[in-house]
Amino acid sequence: MISIFKKYQPEITGSLLCLLLGLLSGYSVNASDPLWYIHLNKPSFNPPAWVFGPAWTVLYLMMGAALGRLWKEKTNNKMLIVLFIIQFIFNLAWSPLFFYFHRIDWALADIASLWLSLFIFMIAARHRRSVFLLCLPYLLWVSFATFLNFSIYTMNIS
Repeated sequence: MISIFKKYQPEITGSLLCLLLGLLSGYSVNASDPLWYIHLNKPSFNPPAWVFGPAWTVLYLMMGAALGRLWKEKTNNKMLIVLFIIQFIFNLAWSPLFFYFHRIDWALADIASLWLSLFIFMIAARHRRSVFLLCLPYLLWVSFATFLNFSIYTMNIS
């Protein structure tokens, strides 16, 4: 058991780090006015609220594992680590912008930047198969979330 932990220590550490930072960012949902979100106009394809917690938990764990894989060979992966950090900053900024500050427009600009920076990261990481595959569900989810954010924005412009 200890040898498995040692072998995968960077992936485990990366997963726990991403999950912890994601939870801290998501805390703004709990610190905000819950009635604001309930009263927004939302598209018919808006998932139920309970979907987001498990989905993001799995995605943060996978993202962290990808970061850990990059970290194992950090001298060879400096650019990929920087690109990962850039997209992750956009990721962490989204929940406070949307839920705490109630800025659907800023959140839309942020998630569009997240999508673009994640796409660039994925292109750069395409030769790192495990990193690419670990982040592919994240890119798909962010693509959906970007369209969802755009839809909520357009339905609530006043």
